[in-house]
Amino acid sequence: MFASYLASAIDAAHPSQLDPISRDLWRAHGAGSLSDTEAQSLAEALEARRPLYRDRHPVTWGTPPQRRLSIFPQRRPQHARKHPKRIDRRRRLASSGPMPPQLAAAWTTGELAVLRIVADETSHGTSVCDRSLGEIAARAGVCRSLAQATLRRAQAAGLVMIEERRRRGQKNLPNAVRIVSPEWRMWLQRGPRTGSRYPDPTDTDSYLKGKSRIQKTRRKGSEEKEWAVRPVPPD
Repeated sequence: MFASYLASAIDAAHPSQLDPISRDLWRAHGAGSLSDTEAQSLAEALEARRPLYRDRHPVTWGTPPQRRLSIFPQRRPQHARKHPKRIDRRRRLASSGPMPPQLAAAWTTGELAVLRIVADETSHGTSVCDRSLGEIAARAGVCRSLAQATLRRAQAAGLVMIEERRRRGQKNLPNAVRIVSPEWRMWLQRGPRTGSRYPDPTDTDSYLKGKSRIQKTRRKGSEEKEWAVRPVPPD
């Protein structure tokens, strides 16, 4: 009797009601109200109605949303790995000593290259860097996202301060980056130390000088001895 009720419900149900009927069907089968044969036949009847509804009402997927139109040109993608010159420039900038070793140890090669560009633009930490992210990334040999992430991380670490320059109804100006770390600013003003600590070269002829000094002392001593032995002439 319950099987006939479910069969009539399946025939008269709207396609949106097929899923609840399917749950009731298998719940009744688990409770023992329907046998295996009845549950199988009802499930086949239920599934047979699904493709009929799909054929009559095909699903039309919507078109992907279009990008918002802008009066400004799109950014050109930058692929630093495809250009060996950019990789060489990035490594050269990172190895030029842009910051103290204890600070530089926490940054990667690409990040150090970005910080080097910022340090050069700030005139050794005395002014601000107002270059765009695209220009900083191109000069450092990295992508724009890495340059942006580096500046945000430097701001979180207390090394720089970023000032946003927004303009209502117009294209925003590039952010102004200022170096606020005293240790980094002192390093930029003094410059990295290179070479030997002592300006005078090592004297490699010291042993010759010592030998000549000994010879002079011996010669002087022999002369004094000769003067002492020489007799005094008579009056």
